[in-house]
Amino acid sequence: MTLRREAFLDQVAERAEYGSQQEAERAARVVLALLGAHLVGEVRAQLAARLPEGFALILLNPLQSAEPLSPERFVRATAAWIEGATDQTATWDVSAVLSTVADAAGDELLGQILLQLPAGYDLLFGHPQPT
Repeated sequence: MTLRREAFLDQVAERAEYGSQQEAERAARVVLALLGAHLVGEVRAQLAARLPEGFALILLNPLQSAEPLSPERFVRATAAWIEGATDQTATWDVSAVLSTVADAAGDELLGQILLQLPAGYDLLFGHPQPT
């Protein structure tokens, strides 16, 4: 089931304690553009189908990445794309967006997503995996 845009942004804003949907949208656009560079094939298409249309398009037309980013580098890249962000605030941004994405994806698809990502992303999605 696809989330409505407002519901998606409300969840991100609530989790990040943003004062507006504009802040949530800014973070969602950056994080989804970076995430899209890490996902391929049917997994990316299935996730896009569960996101609001505008965000699905961002996921499907990602920023280019020469190699998969570790979770730490993903956060630093997010901070670089968000004006005034620090690694600490970017961690908050990433976690708010990715935990909302995890809820939209559901457990089965999230498991497939995590298989395509370097170790440690489970924590950014708010779903720590047993070691």
